[in-house]
Amino acid sequence: MVQKYQSPVRVYKYPFELVMAAYEKRFPTCPQIPVFLGSEILRESRSPDGAVHVVERSCRLRVDAPRLLRKIVGVEHVVFVQRNVLNWRERSLLIEAHNETFASRVVVQENCSYTVHPENEDWTCFEQCASLDIRSFFGFENALEKLAMKQYTASVKRGKEVIEHYLQELLSQGTSHVPRWIPAPVREEDSCSQSGLQDLGVQGTGDSTLETVDADGNMLDTNSRERRLGHLTPTQESCLTRLRHWLQETHQGKIPKDEHILRFLRARDFHLDKAREMLCHSLSWRKQHQVDLLLQTWRPPALLEEFYAGGWHYQDIDGRPLYILRLGQMDTKGLMKAVGEEVLLQHVLFINEEAQRRCEGSSKLLGRPISSWTCLLDLDGLNMRHLWRPGVKVLLRMIEVVEANYPETLGRLLIVRAPRVFPVLWTLISPFINENTRHKFLIYSGRDYLGPGGLVDYLNRDVIPDFLGGQSLCNVPEGGLVPKSLYLTEEEQGHAEQLRKWSETYHSASVLRGAPHEVVVEILEGESVITWDFDVLRGDMVFSLYHAKQAPILAAQEPAARAGRQLIDRNWVLGVDYSCVQAPLLCREGESIQGSHVTRWPGVYLLQWQMHSAPGGMACSLPGVDGVLTALHSPGPRGKLLYYYEVLASEDFRGSMSSLESCTSGFSQLSAATCSSSSGQSHSSSLISR
Repeated sequence: MVQKYQSPVRVYKYPFELVMAAYEKRFPTCPQIPVFLGSEILRESRSPDGAVHVVERSCRLRVDAPRLLRKIVGVEHVVFVQRNVLNWRERSLLIEAHNETFASRVVVQENCSYTVHPENEDWTCFEQCASLDIRSFFGFENALEKLAMKQYTASVKRGKEVIEHYLQELLSQGTSHVPRWIPAPVREEDSCSQSGLQDLGVQGTGDSTLETVDADGNMLDTNSRERRLGHLTPTQESCLTRLRHWLQETHQGKIPKDEHILRFLRARDFHLDKAREMLCHSLSWRKQHQVDLLLQTWRPPALLEEFYAGGWHYQDIDGRPLYILRLGQMDTKGLMKAVGEEVLLQHVLFINEEAQRRCEGSSKLLGRPISSWTCLLDLDGLNMRHLWRPGVKVLLRMIEVVEANYPETLGRLLIVRAPRVFPVLWTLISPFINENTRHKFLIYSGRDYLGPGGLVDYLNRDVIPDFLGGQSLCNVPEGGLVPKSLYLTEEEQGHAEQLRKWSETYHSASVLRGAPHEVVVEILEGESVITWDFDVLRGDMVFSLYHAKQAPILAAQEPAARAGRQLIDRNWVLGVDYSCVQAPLLCREGESIQGSHVTRWPGVYLLQWQMHSAPGGMACSLPGVDGVLTALHSPGPRGKLLYYYEVLASEDFRGSMSSLESCTSGFSQLSAATCSSSSGQSHSSSLISR
């Protein structure tokens, strides 16, 4: 595989002639480059007017490789041939170099150029590129490729130091100006033909820069570049420059800023091909959905502004913009039904676009690169309501879109007051989160999140919100339940299409009076978690969960046939053949119910829905199971529900956060709380969200 290196444009704030004087001091030997053993001139020629000077040199370089490799190849140095074309008239130096040693096995091509700065004739630009193709090298091809490119990129920094060293030496000797070349009066026909002086590419022998070029073609000095992008290694600079050049040649539309390109390179560990593919998909997506106009065109609905519990709140201790999201206080299901999936997605994209704008503002204000933002996620109040399956699917879609188009933009995620149910949510979403992103998660489950090792390590005390015990008044909306009166009508939300989507996850069931709908769930290990989520579409129902000592007859059939009619044998005795492990719950028409049960024993569990009616139309007080059963046999209409259930293995529930390697002290507390709840007595939780 051919390895390539491409430098950014580098600028010396000295005239071309003075830089050339410094460059010539590198020959025939250069003590500042220990591997450079010496050089000799092979051929040399000048044009009749002296404007063009062509020199070919043979350069010897010591093999800077492990002793074993040097012993295998049998050489201590390699020979390169360098051809320099110095044009005083055009004020340019073009250099081409290639290896002679092992040329049949290894092909090294290097090109560079020194030219006059296009906007300041007293400055000099430098650019370089190189390629390495190891065709056969005693089985050491891969190792040698990595070693050679590593040493080559390391020489870039050294080359900068060498040129600067000789520039300073000239200045200390009193040479601060070298006169420009002036043509002698020669006949036109004697002037040197320039046909052979075509552009030979861009390369070099390792010079660095005092300035670089940004995506808009503007020259920036080193300090300005580092303030924008931070420190980059020569290899990283090369990848950035090559990807930008490729976009300039192929991309239809505005070229993204270097900061934007860098995020995709970092997301793919500077693997150029992978980063290019990811960036191209993202640019196409941005154009298709007009994301570049989002900051100017998006206005969140008033309902979102009131019930979406998130907002910007100063900066973290590193100067990153801080976003606070009180997810536990937010009615995700209500928002979905009130504004729809697409509006929520648009709002999330708007937040990410606003984050980048705030990062740019922080960078200018602080004079250093701020390329990511911090999110403080408060999970106080998180419960099974937030595990509504359509809502989780929308969340996964949002994660997928953000991961693909806003890589390396989240600097840190601070999760506080994580409740016991959080591992269940984490089990569902963690496979969709990039590993690099997961390392940025810091979780605090208990109440001790303000002390050392807590939020004060990342937020100044006067920034910590008041609802977390801090000193800062936080104006982030508090969320709350969205009134059903604000829900979209069937026509507004495309109800038929929405039901079709939900039917891919949910089961539809009709419940007749006196004929309960039951579902068999087989548990193979004692400590598992059964979760359920259902909507009562028509009629009032009673929901119960039972554990049976023996399986019903239909339990051996296919899952599709193991639900529908009553499965509990009428001859079974409650408390003898089966037991109630989830207290009967009255569910009114239109209500949405979510809950979970941590099983205590293996065996068969049955989820049961029965029609309910109270004598005289009064609500039943549900004194107990027997009281419920006696109220189920009066005639009445057929009920209807949509339901979903899932079984989580105990290791998924208890250990679902073990992959968060960056967790702090709160992690162990959360794990312990989860384990103790699972290993103790049977636990169940349910709630009525409406």
